[in-house]
Amino acid sequence: MRNLSRRLLGVIVVTALALTAPTSLAPAAAQTGSARPNAVITWHVNAQTAIFDVAKQTPAVASRSFAMVQGAVYDAVNAIAGTPYEPYLVSPPARRGDSVPAAVATAAHQVLLALFPAQADALRAQYGQALAAIPDGRAKSRGIAVGSATAAAMIEERRDDGAFASVTWPVSDVPGEWRPTPPAFAQTGAWYAFLKPFVVRDPARYRVPGPPALTSRAYARQMNEVQALGSATSTVRTPDQTEAAIWWDDFRMVEWEIRRVLAANQRLNNLETARLFARTDMATVDALISCYQQKRYWNLWRPVTAIPLGDTDGNPATVADPVWQPLRVTAPSPEWPSGHACYTSATMVSFRDFFGRDDLRFHAYSPDADATRYYDSFAEAQAEVQPARIWAGVHLRDATVHGDRLGTAVTREVIREFGRPVRR
Repeated sequence: MRNLSRRLLGVIVVTALALTAPTSLAPAAAQTGSARPNAVITWHVNAQTAIFDVAKQTPAVASRSFAMVQGAVYDAVNAIAGTPYEPYLVSPPARRGDSVPAAVATAAHQVLLALFPAQADALRAQYGQALAAIPDGRAKSRGIAVGSATAAAMIEERRDDGAFASVTWPVSDVPGEWRPTPPAFAQTGAWYAFLKPFVVRDPARYRVPGPPALTSRAYARQMNEVQALGSATSTVRTPDQTEAAIWWDDFRMVEWEIRRVLAANQRLNNLETARLFARTDMATVDALISCYQQKRYWNLWRPVTAIPLGDTDGNPATVADPVWQPLRVTAPSPEWPSGHACYTSATMVSFRDFFGRDDLRFHAYSPDADATRYYDSFAEAQAEVQPARIWAGVHLRDATVHGDRLGTAVTREVIREFGRPVRR
């Protein structure tokens, strides 16, 4: 892996969008000939603006929003292409000549408007600008109708899906059990364990082994590792490890940009981009549902709690440090397993399967780290996120290992079930 720090926020996003992909909707990944901007990439950026830049949704919450947008977009583009793949929800009447940009813009806009009604003015202005660039006529009007139909289906499908329910994490003052963490000591996100999955039939069947006993050598070894490497003032963590910890922990998820870079660099057409984005987003949501269920079940305290209270765990090999602080702020959820490892493994496994190879180069920029990091394979990135959570001071090593395995297992089911080719 090679890395390069830059002070040009957004350079990589703009570069990715400047690249073009063909508008042909044949399910081939690469085409030749004239090319236009990829409407799916454009509206993925627009979705990120609404979901993260304005609404400030956390990564887990944003995953649901992205999956809704991209699912509707996929169904719209797939319908216009003649439904070469199984639709996610619906395949409204469409013709190959219908406007794909109009369908994509409408599907994305209407889902975003349903999610963020407070952003109505900005979203309508953005949508109006997109439609103004499309010549008036039957193709445009039919594309709008297709996108409207798929958006309506998605909005209805996710109505009362459990999002934002009044659910809390179990709290305990027993050593080893979770309690709210500094600095906010928040009680948020517990509803995710009860969220309706997008593809997976039974998220509860995906489980991870429990954490080591507090008095065990394994527990002491892993907690001491975090205490040394993940401290805000660590003297043993290298500069590259610090950068990686911050880069992977950025709430502006680097995985969002990575998929756009891949779609542009691999010259995916609108259909294949829509299929890749929708499947990947749905895999991340379903992986996080299983992950949060396991977090709730094991209810292990986080290092930011455990290390200052190391004299209460009954383990002579741990040493309490009352003023210890992690490099990065700890998320308001139990320790076991790592949600970020679940998320990233779901993303990389989806990419690897879609492209049929592991050795594709990609990169992304993190504003928090003020750095662009480059990777030569999906496996390389998937492997790095695990120690990065230790370097950030937020997870034990085996929490990341089991999170990675859980995310991988869930994603394999999503791959089997989502967007399968239709046999004619």
